[in-house]
Amino acid sequence: MQGYAMLLAGAIGFVGSHFAMSHPLRAPLVARLGEKGFQLLYVLVSFATFFLMVRGFQRAPVGAAFWPAGDVLWGLSTVLMLIASILFVGSLVGNPALPVPEAAARKIAVKEPGGVFRITRHPMMWSFALWGVSHILVAPRIDTFILCGAIIVLALVGSRLQDRKKFIVMGDAWLHWQSRTSFVPFGRGFAFPGGLALIGGVVLWLAAQWAHLPLGVGVAGVFRWW
Repeated sequence: MQGYAMLLAGAIGFVGSHFAMSHPLRAPLVARLGEKGFQLLYVLVSFATFFLMVRGFQRAPVGAAFWPAGDVLWGLSTVLMLIASILFVGSLVGNPALPVPEAAARKIAVKEPGGVFRITRHPMMWSFALWGVSHILVAPRIDTFILCGAIIVLALVGSRLQDRKKFIVMGDAWLHWQSRTSFVPFGRGFAFPGGLALIGGVVLWLAAQWAHLPLGVGVAGVFRWW
């Protein structure tokens, strides 16, 4: 595993620092550094550990795949990425889980959920998790397991921890939001994500697949069959 040391260190650092600085270390760090100082430190640590993880992934040996990635898995991966893209775009508007001022967050949380929030209350986190799963399906190697596994753990465990944190900050407003939304996508049945999320998600989905070629990653998504 020596060849994966940098990747493992980056993955552990990226996930661990997010959990630590978002929960047990947040209050003491804010008290010492102030809110702006804490935010700056959070960004710097996040970028540093993410850079280490990505560089580790680039340098890690490309091992043998654990299973063949045929058209069926590529098709499933492509569909998952479409859902992830729609959830991500939709999460950028009207999301009470984002770090917005408390009063604004309360207003959002007491409204009836709309768009992608009728699918899941954590659309951004689930978009990251689905990204990880879709890439593991078509690149089932140790380096992919480490990189994408870190993103999946951060997204899903982070979502659960975020529910607790938002309840402490927002109280009944968040409980109201939880009672009207689902943690698991489509847990309350099928829901239309909204026109903006759908159109923006499709554009992002196509652009991201196309970008694999100039980035030297290889053919991906629908471009695999074009």
